[in-house]
Amino acid sequence: MPQAERLRRSPSTTASQRSPSPRGGEDLFGAANCPRLVVKVGSALLVSPDGQPRRDWLASLVADVAVRLAAGQQIVIVSSGAIALGARRLGLPKGGRASLEDAQAAAATGQIALSSIWAELLGHHGLTAAQLLVTLDDLEDRRRYLNVSATLGRLLKLGVVPVVNENDSVATEEIRFGDNDRLAARVGAAARATGVVLLSDIDGLYDSNPHSNPHAKLIPYVAQIDATVAGMADTKSSSGMGSGGMVSKVEAARIATGAGANLAIATGRIDHPLARFGDTGHGTVFATAGSAPARKAWLSGGLTDRGSIRIDDGAAHALATGRSLLPAGAIGVEGDFARGDLVRIVDASGRVVARGLTEYDAADAARIVGRRSDELSELLGYAPRSALVHRSHMALL
Repeated sequence: MPQAERLRRSPSTTASQRSPSPRGGEDLFGAANCPRLVVKVGSALLVSPDGQPRRDWLASLVADVAVRLAAGQQIVIVSSGAIALGARRLGLPKGGRASLEDAQAAAATGQIALSSIWAELLGHHGLTAAQLLVTLDDLEDRRRYLNVSATLGRLLKLGVVPVVNENDSVATEEIRFGDNDRLAARVGAAARATGVVLLSDIDGLYDSNPHSNPHAKLIPYVAQIDATVAGMADTKSSSGMGSGGMVSKVEAARIATGAGANLAIATGRIDHPLARFGDTGHGTVFATAGSAPARKAWLSGGLTDRGSIRIDDGAAHALATGRSLLPAGAIGVEGDFARGDLVRIVDASGRVVARGLTEYDAADAARIVGRRSDELSELLGYAPRSALVHRSHMALL
């Protein structure tokens, strides 16, 4: 039985009692059990407050990557830092984030420097780097997502280290991730990775904000992301340089675990952070319940749904047992969506229980909520589809 499953079934184990592995981070994130790993590096780790790259620290991280590659693990790096590097070169205020135009200009300038650093340091170990810049739309559109997945897969099979970043030079507020935590989780799903490690300026999830509460306790293991866990997250990044806080990391964990990957938050405030995490396991591990089909992984991690369908308790139970969502189980519709759009499925308490592709547009969906299947043809004036959201196009959360 896998380590994570043993711990989930142990009644004596709680989120705050012990780490998921007595052997550190290697049990879940080492080459033996995690053949493909995504490592996210935050801006505050990669760039010093004066805008200079932290080359010595990066060299230690790359040395860790080289050791893992030699052990047979494939690694994708999701790297922040382009805006911070570009802002210094251009002399822009507020780290290049004073306006969208400044951020785009800084990203375009800094991305060249960022990719050069990665290529140089990986090259010292005889490794080849590849650059992949993506936008939110690239991972939300199914066809483009598959293209990203295919590119990552081929690069990894060739022994290349893909270095991925959001393409902030063209992204706008409406079509951007906004943080590389969620990007790393989505990239992990596209790459079919079994592990994601977020190297951060904080060493994990605490039961309260450790910067304001000296008695805050680290949560080493999270078996399920529920309201209690979500309530522990804090929206602020301690460095002020990055764009993500603990909320984005918990959301990244939801995406990663839904796609079948374990996710860890670990400190990057030390040299050789991957080696140290492997040795000690110090951090927070969010455990996945198991692998997910590729299409379901894409659906569960969607971030740009077009609306929602509210359901009753009976429908929620039916979905949990693998059924499709029928009109009779729906009690309300919100948003302006078309057939085939991604929608949230929300239970009576307001909790999102699934995401899926709707079989009806919003207007027709609103007309048939709560109705029996034998009533639909007369209401719609055409032969109805069997479900509001079919189970084949739905992922439970």
